[in-house]
Amino acid sequence: MEELYSETKKAEPEPAPKIIGLTGGIGSGKTTVAHFIEECGFPVYYSDDRAKTIVNDNENLKEKIKELLGNESYDENGSYDRKFVAEKVFNNNDLLQKLNGIIHPAVRIDFEEWVKRQSKYLVFKETALLFELKLNLQCYKSLLVTAQDNIRIKRVMDRDNKTYREVQTIMERQMPEKDKIKVADYIIYNETNLEDLKEQTERIIFEIE
Repeated sequence: MEELYSETKKAEPEPAPKIIGLTGGIGSGKTTVAHFIEECGFPVYYSDDRAKTIVNDNENLKEKIKELLGNESYDENGSYDRKFVAEKVFNNNDLLQKLNGIIHPAVRIDFEEWVKRQSKYLVFKETALLFELKLNLQCYKSLLVTAQDNIRIKRVMDRDNKTYREVQTIMERQMPEKDKIKVADYIIYNETNLEDLKEQTERIIFEIE
């Protein structure tokens, strides 16, 4: 009797999510846009927040940072001393690059593991240095949140109780907005009100294919 063989069709793996890089300079409203994106049902990876956690939880990373910047990089409770580190690297680009070379690879690995746990077809990676570190090249598309400099400066002054010059100094150390606009795939202009900002956000994320 001839045996009948049936082939079991292998289940095709789920396609990997498309990564959208979300960025914006200080005072742009990038975090607000990220929250709107989450309200639409899409996950957002907050790179800066995760980095703050990783520098405290990753013992190997902590030792490398101490070797680079000294034991004062962590306080007596073993917590990362952001103020000390910021002052140490603020006017020393070589140290800053070395510090980034320690932290960013760890954040990248953490992000890759996070992506594996997501089920949506789009995921968003929020990071202030998307273009500076050329992380946009690892993304399907990039989304820039921007506003005129005077608007951003006023927001940060009100939010962080900083002087005009202090905010301007921070902005001068960031990639100019005009250069970001040239390379961004999508742009949200945050210059009016939250309702308009939300409408722009929803329109853009749902037109990404």
